Amino acid sequence: MSTTLYKRLGGEPAMQELAENFYRKMLADDRVSGFFDDVDMDRQIAKQKAFLTMVTGGPNNYTGRDMRTAHAPLVAKGLNDMHVDVVVQYLGETLAEMGAPADAIETVKTTANSVRADVLNR
Repeated sequence: MSTTLYKRLGGEPAMQELAENFYRKMLADDRVSGFFDDVDMDRQIAKQKAFLTMVTGGPNNYTGRDMRTAHAPLVAKGLNDMHVDVVVQYLGETLAEMGAPADAIETVKTTANSVRADVLNR
């Protein structure tokens, strides 16, 4: 049985670190930070952690909405490909800073890109 990406990245503590550090970058970037005005960031980090856990092969405790529904209000506010590019960039940078192997980083970035059409409601 092969080891999941979730375990390779470090399991629950790594997912928590990834979600927290990812959102620090997002909130510091004027290109995307406005999308988080009036957002409970503790709740957002918890949702992101659960989502990242699920998509990397960890326990599926994600109870959030589907990508289209969750991001529809953001699309109405102008969410576009450039913003998704920023997300992918910061996921990769954060994982690199955590010492994740290059193939794991690419897998996470590929996974993030795979939901682009749903996030952007195309």
